[in-house]
Amino acid sequence: MKQVIKKIGATFLAIVVLFSTMSFTINQHYCGEVLVDSSIFSKADSCGMEMEKPSPSEDCEVKKKNCCTEVLKIIEGQQDLKTQISKLDFGQQVYVAAFLYSYVTLFEEHSIEFTPFNTYVPPLIIKDIQVLDEVFII
Repeated sequence: MKQVIKKIGATFLAIVVLFSTMSFTINQHYCGEVLVDSSIFSKADSCGMEMEKPSPSEDCEVKKKNCCTEVLKIIEGQQDLKTQISKLDFGQQVYVAAFLYSYVTLFEEHSIEFTPFNTYVPPLIIKDIQVLDEVFII
């Protein structure tokens, strides 16, 4: 069970790192105040009501305002993932040093405690007390 939870957690963290470093664009097409289409990574479909731009040779007397607008949102991903220890202030450096020291000492092997009675021989059994008292463990 612990292995499954660890794998799920590792996969989740990998996805978080992937999406935090990925850059993408969101293209939205509005017709008036209404959102008609939204697209990620590509151009949004239009509503078909765009006005044609007049050619430079045509002289238009009346110019109408276009009701459609295109909104382009660019979301930049995180570029700098490594934090250098020299950029940390003194309090953060103390915290990192204490954390690393406690983490390393967490996995040290502890010395075996000395028990002085290991070398003594137990007393010899003269009579079997369980048979004398007729008490048997079943």
